[in-house]
Amino acid sequence: MELNPVTVTATLQPVAVSQTGRNLIVVDGAQFQKLPVNSIDELLRYVPGLEVQARGPMGTQSDFVLRGGTFQQVLVVLDGLRLNDPNTGHFSSYIPIAPAEIERIEILKGAASAIYGSDAVGGVIHIITKSFAAKNGMGISKSFSARITGGAYNLLNANVGGFYKKGKTTIAGGFLSNNSDGQLQRGTRGFFHLHTASLSANQYINDNWQVTARTSWDSRRFAAQNYYTTSVADTADEKVEMVWNQVQLRYQKGKNKISLQSGYKNVKDDFRFNPSSVANNNTSGLFQALALYEHNFFKTSYLSTGLQFQDRHIKSNDRGNHTVKQAAAFAVLQQSIGSSFNLAPAVRLDWDSRSGAELIPQVNLSYRIAEFSLRGSAGKTIRQADFTERYNNYNKTMVPSLNRIGNPDLKAETSFSYEAGVDVYPSKNIKIAATYFQRDYNDLIDFTATPYSQMPRQQNLSPNGTYFLAQNIAAVTTTGFETDMVFSKSIAAGHQLLASWGFVFLASNAGNAAPSLYISSHANFLSNLTVMYATPGWSVSTTALYKERNKQNAAAIKASVSNDYLVLNAKAEAYLIKRKLSLQVQADNILDRAYSDLLGAQMPGRWLMAGIQLAL
Repeated sequence: MELNPVTVTATLQPVAVSQTGRNLIVVDGAQFQKLPVNSIDELLRYVPGLEVQARGPMGTQSDFVLRGGTFQQVLVVLDGLRLNDPNTGHFSSYIPIAPAEIERIEILKGAASAIYGSDAVGGVIHIITKSFAAKNGMGISKSFSARITGGAYNLLNANVGGFYKKGKTTIAGGFLSNNSDGQLQRGTRGFFHLHTASLSANQYINDNWQVTARTSWDSRRFAAQNYYTTSVADTADEKVEMVWNQVQLRYQKGKNKISLQSGYKNVKDDFRFNPSSVANNNTSGLFQALALYEHNFFKTSYLSTGLQFQDRHIKSNDRGNHTVKQAAAFAVLQQSIGSSFNLAPAVRLDWDSRSGAELIPQVNLSYRIAEFSLRGSAGKTIRQADFTERYNNYNKTMVPSLNRIGNPDLKAETSFSYEAGVDVYPSKNIKIAATYFQRDYNDLIDFTATPYSQMPRQQNLSPNGTYFLAQNIAAVTTTGFETDMVFSKSIAAGHQLLASWGFVFLASNAGNAAPSLYISSHANFLSNLTVMYATPGWSVSTTALYKERNKQNAAAIKASVSNDYLVLNAKAEAYLIKRKLSLQVQADNILDRAYSDLLGAQMPGRWLMAGIQLAL
């Protein structure tokens, strides 16, 4: 994690984090190989202030939460295009990219709907890859790495990738596979077979024009017991298969930049509640096009404007066949006043075929004086309901009690967010950030427990049942305080110490509204820690996560969410051939803590593994 890196996520123009007016953390993609993590969502789990609510290990399924709220309120972006699936936000952690391709990950905390539109409520996770970040230049650079890991419960993981750049041409690709029979669950095992393959290329046609393209495939089959219900009959398994393609054409000359992007995502989801049930078959698609124009008026003034279009659709035996179209126009100004003050206003006009038009303004401010950077931000956010929230369980013959039921009459969420903070750089090796934030929702969407008598649609429900109905909750206020610290220091030749730590206090108040499913599940206190020490011959790293949240119980399946938990992981690496061949040992959940992030979805206990890595 760098102290004051250049970012493109906050304002679309490359600018130092200290000039954005935002709390933003940048993670180097190389950390995936160095830390005790096995998937991208596990890497993000230890980013200060980012809550990852995992249902299973090593990329099985996770929800992202930033500054409280629900899992649908974090937007995931891959090289400028949105990844969030129109079917459900539970697929947001299925990032179709091999870890070897990642240049960096930028995590923007707080409102960003004025630039990105729907879902960018709690923040944005932006994955930037080597091909899309490649610069025009002479010379040759190349790399290759391969890691094979085995462990308890017939664990077999593989991570292979390479990068090649020669002059105007860049090619990158890789493959990640995580597999295990899984630990014992309630009458079944938590197995998983998770595979991701991606390939990308960048070609500079001349000094002004470049074209970049990617294709990727992602397939995940796993035990999904009690991922979505607390029913004793739930012994579910699920398979989610995705194809992702994107292309970008860029032009840059003088003070002008033009970027044209398009992408298509197709996801097939097969979910079976138990062996005797009919599987849910959902096929969702997202086509998107994005045009950006950027102009540098002066050294102190930069304008970005854009047009965006989306076509979201689904074909499902459970949710029906539906299509929603979205279009938007937006503009962002990055203005420096003097040497210390920066102003970044943004505005977006967003249109959705179901809910109409919304005007979304935002402004970010920063002021740098000596080692202090003061910052503030205020803006509106929006979020449209996904197809699960609108139509879940609509086409089934009979839906048992305790299931989640969609609501086609949901209105779009809107909220107003504001924050104030300070970044302190006491030395060139340390950055400390502190932020106060508040978000006031109107019509927040969440699932609330509703008896049969109050259900708006009853024809396929049990008269004796209670269901979780998707509803607009009148008003919710989330308030919090977060602190992040990043330390990076080269101690001796080839010796480096890297540490990051953060904590968040927050609370959500829904007034007299009925308790909702996901608002009540976010952590009230969260602390993430990463420490790594590397030398030319060996390295050690550890990650720690501590949460406090509301207790929950499901007596029928003997499941609970404890008031708090601590998870500690560690990894050690020793080189057999200097910087080329190494042996690695890793332990996840060293304390063997029994815990769940979400009620019923039991996470694994202690897991030991070892592997070998080749890097060229």
